[in-house]
Amino acid sequence: MAQESATRITPGNALRPEDIADAGARPSATVAEYALRLGDDGLILAQRLGWWISRAPELEEDVALGNIALDELGHARSFLSYAAGAFDRPDGTPQTEDDLAYWRGETEFRCAQLFEQPNGDFARTIARQLVVSVYQFELYSRLQNSSDSTLAAIAAKAVKEVDYHRDHASQWVLRLAFGTEESRRRMIHGLALTWPYVEELFDEDALYQELGSIADGGVSVPPSLFRAEFDAFIAAVLTEAELEIPQTSRVSGGGRRGQRSEHLGYLLAEMQVLAREHPGAGW
Repeated sequence: MAQESATRITPGNALRPEDIADAGARPSATVAEYALRLGDDGLILAQRLGWWISRAPELEEDVALGNIALDELGHARSFLSYAAGAFDRPDGTPQTEDDLAYWRGETEFRCAQLFEQPNGDFARTIARQLVVSVYQFELYSRLQNSSDSTLAAIAAKAVKEVDYHRDHASQWVLRLAFGTEESRRRMIHGLALTWPYVEELFDEDALYQELGSIADGGVSVPPSLFRAEFDAFIAAVLTEAELEIPQTSRVSGGGRRGQRSEHLGYLLAEMQVLAREHPGAGW
């Protein structure tokens, strides 16, 4: 079922998280749940990528991964600012993006499990980035047509950035595949560690039916709408790199329902510690 945006923002606007918060959006519970999923994907990935700052194999890559992390954080802020309007604090005022980022527990997060997996070595991070950037590009390309104009506006900005992320990851897959024997071995191993989490990205549940598909004028983008394009792009990159798609069993998943791997708790402990040690502080 199509739903109007709570903020009355058109996709052509230069939408900032502050604009969404200032609009006092009150999205429906189902729209907020969808925005939470999208926001948590970006938030947790940004936290993972930020670890590479000062640790990347070369200075240019240090800057590149830091910028990608900032892009993902920006997308997350927008989605979470929108979702926050559906939830109240104990005093009855709407929550904020910070409330959602810093005051939820592990099982309240809705990212797919791929996003919370450890960075591993550089090749493993690139393998994850290839999958994530292709997935997000195809998703946001279609979310621009959502009947919810706020989600559409966020996607219209985000898709331009993840297009660069996709190119960055693709080029690094090729460089590692055709570099040294060791870099190729690590790239193959990184893909093998990443692939069990790919299928969960394409799981669909009742939320998509409740929101309606963009194919029918609805809000959401069921991943089945772009699975063929995702597979084709991945296959093209790996074929050019003379690599094979790993034949691995999928993990059980359940990240969209709050079922977490053992890794998210450690990430949240680091990400949330300052806000929880000094609640309400500003600087």
